[in-house]
Amino acid sequence: MDVLRQAGFAGLSAQVHACRSCPRLVKWREESAADPPRRFQGEDYWAKPMSGFGDPAARLAIVGLAPAAHGANRTGRMFTGDRSGDWLYAALHRAGFANRPGSERRDDGLQLLDAYVTAVVRCAPPANRPTPVERDNCLPYLERELALLESCRTIVALGAFAWDGSLRAIQALGGERPRPKPLFGHGSEASAGRWTLLGCYHPSQQNTFTGRLTEPMLDAVFARARTLTET
Repeated sequence: MDVLRQAGFAGLSAQVHACRSCPRLVKWREESAADPPRRFQGEDYWAKPMSGFGDPAARLAIVGLAPAAHGANRTGRMFTGDRSGDWLYAALHRAGFANRPGSERRDDGLQLLDAYVTAVVRCAPPANRPTPVERDNCLPYLERELALLESCRTIVALGAFAWDGSLRAIQALGGERPRPKPLFGHGSEASAGRWTLLGCYHPSQQNTFTGRLTEPMLDAVFARARTLTET
């Protein structure tokens, strides 16, 4: 990675980690850290906004909704320390985008290969429901990440919120937004700017426990992403 791009990622991460633009989210992330569930009591929570994680030369970006209050907000790494991350990183490992299938701590040796994981909103929101204002406050961070990911041409959006946020970020970067707006669905595919956007149900427990999202369904999306990154 060239020095200027490395500095760009480092500077962006520092700005994200210091952000206090959304009072409701600041309050929630800090209250969650101060009063954790019994299984996490005594742990030192990250309790700050989350920067993206992965390969700066990635051809694939994975965009989620926001950190989980007792997942990334606790561990300090996107999709790390919760069931959603267990599903996501296991699928990335099966597709060759990660060196291991687990995601327990930010220092556990997990490395992403040709992939970068991020989110539309950078703080854990109450009930996993950011407001439109909170989304718009965070979107410039996603825009800057996509601009720095110069080799990225494929985006997997985990859920409708990430699908919409990705389209908004692409439009802000000067990419043409398809008309009519492409509808989100599992396996949906749309061209926007220099990117191909793939839709995937979010690997939340609400989807995985009910069978709305299965491992073969998740694998099919990342198999398609692999094909797109290699063509």
